[in-house]
Amino acid sequence: MHQHRDIRPRATQQCRMTLPSTAPHLRPVTLAKAYRLLNHGPTVLVTSAHGGQRNVMAAAWNMALDFDPPKVAVVIDKATHTRALVEASGNFALNLPCRAQAAATLAVGQWSGRDVDSSTDAPDKFAMAGLDVWQPEVEGARDWPMVVGSVACLACRVIPEPHNQARYDLFLAEVVGAWADERVFADGHWHYDNETDPGLRTLH
Repeated sequence: MHQHRDIRPRATQQCRMTLPSTAPHLRPVTLAKAYRLLNHGPTVLVTSAHGGQRNVMAAAWNMALDFDPPKVAVVIDKATHTRALVEASGNFALNLPCRAQAAATLAVGQWSGRDVDSSTDAPDKFAMAGLDVWQPEVEGARDWPMVVGSVACLACRVIPEPHNQARYDLFLAEVVGAWADERVFADGHWHYDNETDPGLRTLH
């Protein structure tokens, strides 16, 4: 009889839902509803950090994968600097940029994190694109740089799947923390209407 393999991380720690002073409209999202942050197909900013380095990249190929525990899938090409940091740390964050951040999202998609130090005056792609960050509070980890101004952020812990990662550049992860802007996401649902500030709409 075929047995389903348990792919959950063995020592999952849920992030404390700390709210940054730089993002006053963010509110915690119940993890069982975290999949709803991604099910409308937004472009995301994948952020990562390890060993004093950090990086950010834009990614259109991402999706919610499961409900409880919540999981996500995202394609991270092996040629990217983000890939190296994610593999080293075992963590990444998905940030949903809004229309007001469209220029910054385009900018981080045009540069490699490996080239920034040598070709610009900026220390990394965050600085180059004018993106500030905040960190969720979790014991023993600071590998989730969250982008200030994003309308949602998800802290993700990699579920090791070496075959998928090597062959398809596909990363699976469990969501251990989620936040969203209360002006556009509340009670587990997005709330966009004609009165919504256009700058708060997600990118696609």
